[in-house]
Amino acid sequence: MLNIFARASLSRVTDPVGSALVRLGLTPNAVTVAGTVASVASALWFFPRGELFVGSAVVTVFLLFDVLDGAMARAGGRATRFGGVLDASCDRIVDGALFGAFVWWALVVDGSRVRGLALLICLVCAQVISYVKARAEANGLRADGGVAERAERFILLLVGAGLHGLGLPYVLDIALWLLAALSVVTIAQRLHAVHRSARQDR
Repeated sequence: MLNIFARASLSRVTDPVGSALVRLGLTPNAVTVAGTVASVASALWFFPRGELFVGSAVVTVFLLFDVLDGAMARAGGRATRFGGVLDASCDRIVDGALFGAFVWWALVVDGSRVRGLALLICLVCAQVISYVKARAEANGLRADGGVAERAERFILLLVGAGLHGLGLPYVLDIALWLLAALSVVTIAQRLHAVHRSARQDR
């Protein structure tokens, strides 16, 4: 949902920045890797230590690199198939590190099995959602959409964590279980989209 409504607005900001980075001699792949390393390092540093508000703010900044590399590829005409695979692979690394850091915080630092369970569901679902799309596209099928794509998942998780870090009660628990439910629904939606696409191809 956010991808549909926000991409046009974001492009007005990111495209000029992407063009400037290309003129500086940077490549989209370098920005992808740099953003991944920074996001993973920030998540693994702040969240297991219980610094949820600062961690959410810092990780959000570095996640914007995921938008810039695409803008750079468009600006420099350097979009490649390898770049697409690298970007998708780095996205999965960031997803795993981010949710994994939260799982460690919930189970080890916070001592909450309930939050840990919700986060584990979110972690597994995030990987499956991406896998369904990748597997479908590899077979020439379509599996786009869903109520909780990557942007929505990050917004729910990081906003809930940030507000929890500021001391607001119940916000994180609501965000986590809402995210878990929406993630399961998204898997079902994507599998249905694949089934519909397969039937249309036949």
